[in-house]
Formats: sequence, C-alpha cells, structure tokens
Amino acid sequence: MKSLLALLSLIALPVLAAEPTLYGRYEYIALPEIGGEVLKAKMDTGALTASLSAKDIETFTRDGENWVRFRLATKDASNKVYEHKVARISKIKTRSEEEEDDSEAAAPTKRPVVDLELCLGNVKRTVEVNLTDRSSFNYPLLIGAKALREFGAAVNPARRFTADKPDC
Repeated sequence: MKSLLALLSLIALPVLAAEPTLYGRYEYIALPEIGGEVLKAKMDTGALTASLSAKDIETFTRDGENWVRFRLATKDASNKVYEHKVARISKIKTRSEEEEDDSEAAAPTKRPVVDLELCLGNVKRTVEVNLTDRSSFNYPLLIGAKALREFGAAVNPARRFTADKPDC
C-alpha cells in the first residue's frame, strides 16, 4: 500500500491554480471611463471595496434607473462632470470618534457605487467603486479586497509602483 501511495504521489497531476500578480502597496491606475485619468492608488487589503475621490455627488433618476453625477476630487482634476448608472448604494460603517457618551453608534454613511473600468498595468477589469470625498487623503483611489481579487492581485507592502504605467 505504501509503495502504491508513493507511486501515485510521483505521477499526481500538478495543480493548475493561477498565480496572483504581485503589486506594490501603491500603484498607478487609469480610469478609461473618466477621461483616461491616471491616479495614484493605495492597494488596501484591509478594505473590502474600492473608493474613488469624488465631490458634488448627486443621485438622480434617468429612464426609471438610479444614476449619479459627480466631479473628481483630486489635486489636478478638471471641473468635468461625469455621470454613471448606480449599481447599488453601499452602507459604510465609519469609525466613530471617541466620545464621553459611547452609547450612540455612528450611523453608517450611504455611498453610491458604480461599476467602473480600471486599468492596472496592462490589465483592465470592471469593478465596483464607491464614490466619496477622499481629498483629505494622500491617495484619491483606494483598491479594496474585492477589486484586488478581480485583478488576481497580491500585495507586497514593502514595494511601491511595481506595475508598468497603465496601458490598456
């Protein structure tokens, strides 16, 4: 029996799992549907969803469907208005500030989520991105775990900008 197991281990078929592509903690990502803008993004395995820095966010109805209108809230953004169909509304739990009376839990904020094409290196994927004002953060685009899975990505936090400039 042992020799049979040894023989089987020698002829076992290799596992055909796709190896993830290794990216740095920060990468450049292009937004083909948003004027081809290229933004610095933080690859954040601790966040679930992706977030794009936007301002003047306004939801509206078009042909019976929910849409959102917004401007990019980035350092060098134009004043152009973009419109996208809303995929869903997300409820994001924010960390509440320490207060003397801790009995009140912070109410979750509601954010519109759009399906947006992102280009990382030479890979293009459509991912869910929520819109929120991130202008006080260093990186206007945050790529969370769901989007990282879409890209088949692994993150090495010791590295930065390892992918080529976006070319999709």
